[in-house]
Amino acid sequence: MANNSSTPAIQFTKVSRHFGDIRAVDNVDVEIKDGEFFSMLGPSGSGKTTCLRMVAGFDTPTSGNIFLYGQDVSQLPPYDRDVNTVFQDYALFPHMTVGENVAYGLMVKKVAKAERVKRVDEMLELVQLTGFASRKPSQLSGGQRQRVALARALINHPKVLLLDEPLGALDLKLRQQMQVELKNIQREVGITFIFVTHDQEEALTMSDRIAVFNQGKIEQIGSPTEIYEHPQTAFVAGFVGVSNIIEGEVGKRITNSTNKFSIRPEKIHFVKPDQNLDSDSYAVNGNIRDVVYLGLYTRYLVEIDGGGDLVVVEQNLKSTSQEVMRARGQAARLMWKKEHISKLGD
Repeated sequence: MANNSSTPAIQFTKVSRHFGDIRAVDNVDVEIKDGEFFSMLGPSGSGKTTCLRMVAGFDTPTSGNIFLYGQDVSQLPPYDRDVNTVFQDYALFPHMTVGENVAYGLMVKKVAKAERVKRVDEMLELVQLTGFASRKPSQLSGGQRQRVALARALINHPKVLLLDEPLGALDLKLRQQMQVELKNIQREVGITFIFVTHDQEEALTMSDRIAVFNQGKIEQIGSPTEIYEHPQTAFVAGFVGVSNIIEGEVGKRITNSTNKFSIRPEKIHFVKPDQNLDSDSYAVNGNIRDVVYLGLYTRYLVEIDGGGDLVVVEQNLKSTSQEVMRARGQAARLMWKKEHISKLGD
């Protein structure tokens, strides 16, 4: 259960990890709250997995300190930290049954058999695998094996559970189902989850807060809504979802400012050519250069007058594929609310 403490579950203080000349993690500061579902999101090589490995004790900071509920664990070996890790490849023992795999941590601690059986049953019920204790991992689907790995990691009641791209090997439909289940499990057990992923949808779906990593640094930390609706840098705007990033002369024509800003494609709307511009809106004219029909929605590429392109997305609430494809080559007027733009730093 959660520790109900104002002390952060995990705190990084100016943590760096260098591999020769490579700064895998570069002077990172972050506090992860007790009981929080916290995601580290970023592309390969951005530093997120190295941070997770340092929390687990599989790697050691070059400089800086890592605290687990106020205790400096920077130099402690993994077995002295009250954390557990779930890996993408499950790492189950193939010769053991599901029940034996889940009970393994309790066996190491020499917990009595009756107590082991009781807690294994509780864990299998939690991950919706009641009745699977006698099966072997080879008899399970990928999603079921992932649940077993989760149950094994949770049975010792760690203070923090670390999840290293745990859904990466699953197909899309199962991955989406597991996202919902994993969040529900986290709410039920109430402990801190730290989830590493390169998948923006996973991070947005499950997280209380997200740290977006890029080149060893954290670009932005915030709730899914804050990260998506108010990106602070061009990298965050482009990596989390799709964004139009506008700057220079194109931006100046629209906003009378040279400040770089972003606007999400779904916030831009097609309006009638003669529609007047509201004081709280921006508008541009252009020509629809390309149309991509994607079933649920259609993506338009609009070349705006005077130079520059905008991507616009519209749901196909009434239109058919034949109707939307006829828009290619036609003139268009676009409008969006000023409140929907995000000013960007470097």
